[in-house]
Amino acid sequence: MKDIKDMAENHDDSLGIEVILPEGGTTAPCCPHGPTLLFEKVSKGEETGRRFYACSACRDRKECSFFQWEEDKVSEARLLAREAENKSKRPPVSHQEYCTRFRKFSSLRPDEKKFCQDCQTLLPAGEREAHSSHRFTGVTEAQLKRPSVLLRPLNNKKSNAQYLFTDRSAHFLLDTLAGLGYTKVVCMGTPRLQELIKLRNLEQKHEPMKSLLLDIDFRYAQFYSQDEFCHYNMFNHHFFGGEASSAVLQAFLNECDKEKVVMVADPPFGGLVKPLANSFSLISQTWKKLQSSESSNADMPMTWIFPYFFEPRIRECIPSLTMLDYQVDYDNHPLYKHGKTGRKQSPVRLFTNICPKDVVLPKEEGYRFCAVCERYVWSLNKHCAKCNVCPSKDGREWKHCSACEKCVKPSWKHCQSCGHCALPDHPCGQSEGKEGCFICGSLQHRRKACPRRDMSRIRSHRSNTKKGGKKGGKKQPQPPLSKSKGKRKSGASRRAKKMAAQSV
Repeated sequence: MKDIKDMAENHDDSLGIEVILPEGGTTAPCCPHGPTLLFEKVSKGEETGRRFYACSACRDRKECSFFQWEEDKVSEARLLAREAENKSKRPPVSHQEYCTRFRKFSSLRPDEKKFCQDCQTLLPAGEREAHSSHRFTGVTEAQLKRPSVLLRPLNNKKSNAQYLFTDRSAHFLLDTLAGLGYTKVVCMGTPRLQELIKLRNLEQKHEPMKSLLLDIDFRYAQFYSQDEFCHYNMFNHHFFGGEASSAVLQAFLNECDKEKVVMVADPPFGGLVKPLANSFSLISQTWKKLQSSESSNADMPMTWIFPYFFEPRIRECIPSLTMLDYQVDYDNHPLYKHGKTGRKQSPVRLFTNICPKDVVLPKEEGYRFCAVCERYVWSLNKHCAKCNVCPSKDGREWKHCSACEKCVKPSWKHCQSCGHCALPDHPCGQSEGKEGCFICGSLQHRRKACPRRDMSRIRSHRSNTKKGGKKGGKKQPQPPLSKSKGKRKSGASRRAKKMAAQSV
């Protein structure tokens, strides 16, 4: 079976679809998930590509059908229809109203507190009749303090799948951050961490910590105040509550009286790295502006939780992040669980700009400190004297290949025909994703590094602008974000599916 890391790395280039980050002065059209992203699609052998807008959060057109060519002129009627659709998919009540409902709900007797399982909402007095045909259950005080247990996790793998930390991982993260002196935590898509912080504060046995949950799941607005939760899309840095919500984050990032801020982000694994990194960088820039002149050059401390095989792309976008060996596991994921062997370990790791030697990984779980690398590593990650590094990425003990002059996975063997190590049953010669650059055909680089790439984009933009301005021009068919039948899925969709398989 092909190694999932290789498939993840090769697939984006073979499809020829890339995200174009927004530039100053440009305004993207909106879908129900906020401003859309601009994509560029390039076919093999073509110098120029065509750009289109699509949903930032959903890779499946069934979940969000928005599509628009970049050069399209949209009629007023169509704009009004879009706005009506976007409005219809907004939360039924405002965050402020949710807070009022929660206060009313909290004042009810224990036997009166009910939760509608069909609508996933708390039922204050007077609303139960409207849900009489629905399934509802009682709600305990403990469940109100842990909404991630009460709410049904979203499970669409192509858009908003929610995998929730086990207590082991959540406690490790919180203990580590508290031990490093952080007092304010931006919980980006990490509701379990938010809950644990609030529960620990109630115990009054530790220094109190503040937390702010940023999440696209608006259901959490039922349980948290406007200073504790913001309805937020991390793929386009969009606050659904507008400037008021953005101001909440800015106030939270401000450090007073020796406060220390850190961000912990756990994005959907099918998400695109580039827009995520852009959002995280924008938050870091906001944090920088609030710092004193002495520390204005420092980066905001952050930890990005993502599978290990995305390391090259994450490091490309945010070079200051280092991957740690700690294996993050989840309660409701069949494979991403802590294990003792490489095939059973979770592939999810921590990427952080916190000094690696300061993040102490638990010895009782199989981690050790490497004095040469000055960081904690998994017990099977043996230091290689030739590479001068602990090389393993997936939890198995890697081996050094003298011909390749680097360490490789234990299942790989050196292929004389290809001139590098690979799986024993790999196809020799040119394989998928290695046919060369989409633009110029060179085997020395991919499309992303092609020197002709920028010029191709300029010509493509000019050409498409002219086509869009012509009246009566032939309308080109709308290409789906994902191809038909076996080729319908986008690169991110395929990665999400492939990650369900175990690496060799």
